[in-house]
Formats: sequence, structure tokens, C-alpha cells
Amino acid sequence: MTGQIQMPLLSVVTPAFNEASNLPELWARLCVSMESAGVEWEWIVVDDHSTDTTFETILGLSATHRRVRGYRFSRNFGSHLALTCGLENAQGRCAAVMAADLQDPPELLPELIDKWRKGAQVVWAVRSERKGEKASKVGSANLFYFIMRRVAGLKNMAPTGADFFLIDRAVIDALNQFPERNVSLMALITWMGFRQDQVDYAKDARSRGKSGWSLEKKLKLAVDSVTSFTYLPIRAMTYLGICVAVCGFLYAVLVIINTLRHHLVQGWASLMVVVLVLGGAQMLMLGVLGEYLWRAFDESRRRPRYIIEQLCGSRVLTGAEQSRHESELRAADGSE
Repeated sequence: MTGQIQMPLLSVVTPAFNEASNLPELWARLCVSMESAGVEWEWIVVDDHSTDTTFETILGLSATHRRVRGYRFSRNFGSHLALTCGLENAQGRCAAVMAADLQDPPELLPELIDKWRKGAQVVWAVRSERKGEKASKVGSANLFYFIMRRVAGLKNMAPTGADFFLIDRAVIDALNQFPERNVSLMALITWMGFRQDQVDYAKDARSRGKSGWSLEKKLKLAVDSVTSFTYLPIRAMTYLGICVAVCGFLYAVLVIINTLRHHLVQGWASLMVVVLVLGGAQMLMLGVLGEYLWRAFDESRRRPRYIIEQLCGSRVLTGAEQSRHESELRAADGSE
């Protein structure tokens, strides 16, 4: 059929936000890497409502290269939902997820494919080194992964993190069954299980452009990741409430004893300390409950996780689509 390509072995999924300057170079390096691997592949780029010419760049690539497909969101939904969109539309027997900032080397893809062919259903590209990043950023990232491993219970998550990976079609199909919106995609894949392996690599420094990962987005991801996989914060609130209640009871006993001994507790300062500590603890507990409650409410509304404003590029027809199209053609021929 016109505009259709052979069913790919590999789908490369790339979220992009203001990455117009990096996409052409990434495309060129992907072509060289995939030619050396000798596999049929496609490239799905999801534009997270960039403010530069990112989608125009994708349009240009898709117009001249049959392997490129592009999707543009109607607003900025976040990179994890961009990845979700790409994986829902991936048609390969496996899919590799990599960013558009050129920090993850596409030259590593043949090694990931080799691990997959040997039986691994999830292959993580684990960062052994993060070039060009400040110690504070690396330290905060390591703290996040420590929390995910020790608090959220995802013990198989790489200590240094991994957001460049390859997953099997079985994993893609299972992942597409999850309708959650406030969740870390990498944490969810780790939690799902399957046969997992890893490849170590050095993450390059960003050479062009600016990262779209603001502090606000990082904090939201951290809260989403914890609340999605553990109720430990709520359990900690229970323990804290018990401790405060015990301390309050002991303090009340002390006040009664001092009153009987005519040693009344004096001082406005001590009273304010108790009030502020208790008030702060209560506000903290309400905040934690609010985070869980908001996510439950957000899921219950069942709004679309993302909205596609524009798309480009050709795609392979699935078996059902091909059969339906052929039936429509036969019906059209019979009516003439």
C-alpha cells in the first residue's frame, strides 16, 4: 500500500520539548546505528507542545524519510505522557526509549537489541557516569533513587537511575493496560517485573539547548513516584500521631504532678512551642493526605491523559486494519 512500511523490529520513541536543534543530528546518528544493527525500525517523536520549531523539524524529517512519525500535543503534558503516547503507537516487536538531548548515545542501541535477543524483556541503559552535571544535581538524583529503592520498595531499580531503555512487545502491551496518569513510567516498568537486564554507559553532557526539567517537575515526579507505589507516608503519619499523643499524655501527667506539688509551669514561650509543633505536624499530615486524595480524584475524572493536536508520517496497518481496509475496497469495487 502507498505510504506503508514493513512492520518494524524496533520502535525508537523520543519525547521532545524545544529540541529542534538536536533532532537532525539524533536522526543521523540513529540511521548509522541502525544500519550497523541491520534491523527494520521506525522513529516516533512526540512533541510536548514545544515553543520552538521542533514539530516543523519533525514534519520535514517525516516528509523525506518513511521511518519517521511525529505527534504534537495540544499543550505541555510532560515527558512521561509523551513516552506513553509514543509507546501506545509503537508497532515494533520491541521499543527503545531515549531522550532527544543527545545525552543518551544511539550507538548503544545495537547492544540493547542484542540483550533483548538473548531473552531479556527489559534492558536498562544504566548511567555509570553523568558528564557535565553539578554535584548537587547528581546528589539529589541519587537521593531520589535511594528513596525509590528503600522507601517505595522498588529494590531492582538502578541506584544511579536509568531513563534510556528497551522493552519487549509483551511489556509494551502490558504497560498499555495501565490507565494511570500520575506515575513514573520507569518506576512502573521496574515494578511490573519481567526478565530484566542492564548495560552500563556514560551519559554525555548536553551540548545544545536547555533541559525542560524544572524543579517543579522534578518534585512532582518524586511525589508521584512515592505515592504510586507505597502507602508508607500515611503509615508514618499514624506512627507520628501515636508519638505525639504519647508525648501529650506524658506532658499532661507532668503538669498534673507539678500542679499538685504547687510548681505551676510558667511561660508563654513554652506554650507557643507546643502549639506550633502540633500545628505543623497536623498541617504536614493534611498535606500528605491531600497528595493521595488529589491523585485519586484526578484518576476518577478519567480525562484523556493527553490530546494530540497534529501528527505526521506513515504507519504500518495492523492485521485488523488491513482486513477492514481490504473489505472496504471489495465493497467499493462491488458497488461500481
